[in-house]
Amino acid sequence: MNKVAIDNNLRTLHWGRAAAHDLALIEKLVAPFDRETDRFHAKNLDEAQSYREHFLENYQDKKLAARYRAMVEDVRAAEHKIGADHQALTKAVIHNYFKLLAYKDEYEVARLYASGDFENRLKAQFEGDVRLSFHMAPPLFSKIDPRTGRPKKTEFGPWMLPAFRLLAKLKGLRGTPFDPFGYSADRKMERQLIADYEAMLARILPRLRADNLDCATALAALPDMVRGFGPVKEDSVELMLKKKAELLDRFNDPTIKNPEIMAAQ
Repeated sequence: MNKVAIDNNLRTLHWGRAAAHDLALIEKLVAPFDRETDRFHAKNLDEAQSYREHFLENYQDKKLAARYRAMVEDVRAAEHKIGADHQALTKAVIHNYFKLLAYKDEYEVARLYASGDFENRLKAQFEGDVRLSFHMAPPLFSKIDPRTGRPKKTEFGPWMLPAFRLLAKLKGLRGTPFDPFGYSADRKMERQLIADYEAMLARILPRLRADNLDCATALAALPDMVRGFGPVKEDSVELMLKKKAELLDRFNDPTIKNPEIMAAQ
């Protein structure tokens, strides 16, 4: 352990001991915040799409869910038009377009904590008085740690639960000029990723052919490369954009061989 992160190390130690004693309990407590559908196993693409539409309606509103549905249906139609039966491109868009639209911002964190499920799980597992504290680094308020170059986390007390409930009700501000969080670099980047993805699909779908379908599918799956938050996310986006440029070159000129395939031959 080091002096810079003593509190974090101690918390990690305590959680590690708890996990060693009862891993199932820890998994149950963190499960509400595993938002992406890792724990949801759809029987087919229709079910996967429907689940995500419902999620987006709760995340934002019916308008966002309809926007998602319209894009997926456009992709289905384009793939069907060229006689592709396996629907790999549609599957990639169902998963990755959803991932971009449902980015985890302040309103979504508030919604998850305010849903009541988190408190119910705590009450079901722990007896007596439980004091909650939340360690967060909101982009709008957090200072940069000179040692790590990353936003410093601040401890917030149990008063945050009522604040979360209030903030969750303000999710309609998301992406509007009245969104106080929308002016941060992180939120601007997330909105730009959505716009770029939609523009990319609008360009490639009319030109979709059997000989560039695999490349189009790889392009549609690129958001899966995006990981983490803050600087970690920025680094992964940079790598994704480099890969995107390579794939677009291949899509525009199918004679360009995939270097990964060539290396395997």
